[in-house]
Amino acid sequence: MAKKSKKMQEALKKVDTTKAYSVEEAIALAKETNIAKFDATVEVAYKLNVDPKKADQQIRGAVVLPNGTGKTQTVLVFAKGEKAKEAEAAGADFVGDDDMVQKIQGGWFDFDVVVATPDMMATVGKLGRVLGPKGLMPNPKTGTVTMDVTKAVNEVKAGKVTYRVDKAGNVHVPIGKVSFEDNKLVENFKTINDVLVKAKPSAAKGQYIKNISVTTTFGPGVHVDQASF
Repeated sequence: MAKKSKKMQEALKKVDTTKAYSVEEAIALAKETNIAKFDATVEVAYKLNVDPKKADQQIRGAVVLPNGTGKTQTVLVFAKGEKAKEAEAAGADFVGDDDMVQKIQGGWFDFDVVVATPDMMATVGKLGRVLGPKGLMPNPKTGTVTMDVTKAVNEVKAGKVTYRVDKAGNVHVPIGKVSFEDNKLVENFKTINDVLVKAKPSAAKGQYIKNISVTTTFGPGVHVDQASF
């Protein structure tokens, strides 16, 4: 087992692992116990009582955070003709079709989000084996397969985040940076929480949200009291 650094040991002393903190307290404590020397990402983690193996319990989607993520996302759009021009006008960083497929097949990945018009999905499908594992494949559920490329690009640039339950029933979503004001992180946190609560599958039985915690890139996890929402 790896030995914890002195900074981490000191940070852990500040967190009561037997306690669930209010949203406001958890955010403040997560920032206080951040040990990174850079502007670390603040992330919320949910443990959900769902069975991701069942199609009706595969929670996935996207939401625009009211205060953004603190990160500038690089957007690649697969489109042709007028839709390509529309994407460029909207501020997409890269726009193309077959030429972009060749670049990616050659090992190019200088982008964070991929958007595609429906007619381009047959072309993008050739990249399924490389984009899929990286979580970059466009999907209608996250609004990245659409004819409204202007809206898609604008939302990504405004701070759109995607969420998806993993095999163990966990959902991890970034809600901003340590440099954000506490109230802005709290607002982003509550936005994610509202979306996930509404996404509860009708087939899910018992307590839907089993645990919530907030953490920074290298900091300890802080449990959140669900009743504080």
